[in-house]
Amino acid sequence: MKHPAKEFQVLNTVTDYARFYGLPAPAHPLLTVIDLDYARCLPRVATPVVQQLYTVALKRGLKGGTIYYGRQSYDFREGVLFFLGPGQVFAADETLDVSQIEGLMLVFHPDLLLKHPLGKKIGSFGFFSYQANEALHLSAKEEDLLKNLLQGIRAEYELPIDAFSQDVLVAQLDVLLSYANRFYHRQFLTRRTAGHDLLTRFEALLTGYFAREAEQPLPSVQYFADSLHVSPAYLSDMLRSLTGQNTQQHIHHHLIEKAKRLLLTTSLSINETAFQLGFEYPQYFTRLFKSKTGQTPAAFRFSAQ
Repeated sequence: MKHPAKEFQVLNTVTDYARFYGLPAPAHPLLTVIDLDYARCLPRVATPVVQQLYTVALKRGLKGGTIYYGRQSYDFREGVLFFLGPGQVFAADETLDVSQIEGLMLVFHPDLLLKHPLGKKIGSFGFFSYQANEALHLSAKEEDLLKNLLQGIRAEYELPIDAFSQDVLVAQLDVLLSYANRFYHRQFLTRRTAGHDLLTRFEALLTGYFAREAEQPLPSVQYFADSLHVSPAYLSDMLRSLTGQNTQQHIHHHLIEKAKRLLLTTSLSINETAFQLGFEYPQYFTRLFKSKTGQTPAAFRFSAQ
């Protein structure tokens, strides 16, 4: 039985995010810090959003309604800090009350991290996965600490960009996420994960597969379906209904993100990169990479130098 189709708005860049929500144009192409009290007077957006971005929000004053993250609700009302990861669905119902919201929200693109160790480490942070479905509780002192870090990130990207800008921004972001990881583990260390949810298990399986360093074959839809004990058609229908993308599209997204990291952090040739990723023919890798990014692997590597 097929799942009913849904309309999804895909936000691929920080600029897309700002335009969609009616926010000021970002001062930096790969990240922005937003004052949440600005959202009080913005028009409501009910369309489910798939954002290929990371979000860290430090908020107070959000009332009523429900936020949906994937297929389940996200309990944001009591906690202060919450997170959203790339490629995942976010939606809010019409009863959500933002009239008293305040705080700061950081939105950043994965490409910001590609040349840095944080680009690899961020995949290990459980608070960006579907397993995290409630906001974190913070003390007043912890909240002030994170607020100062967010304000420091904004102060840095508002300076003229120079050869050190990205390194400084990523270093500040690393500190912010390290504190978040400490607070996350303190709150959820003894809790069981939502391991029985098919979407959660698929996400964990996909992330784990592409985190491996060794050369390995390209994963197929059949591989993930077999691992999850469902049919390929059911898996793709389920993913499409919940995220707007089928299984192959999820595989390609993770594949391209790993390819970007290899291109920018190793000295492998284009052909060697293709073989490392599991392609039998490098020209197929080049064709897929260009179709997803608009650039050949060689052009992408050159443009990032």
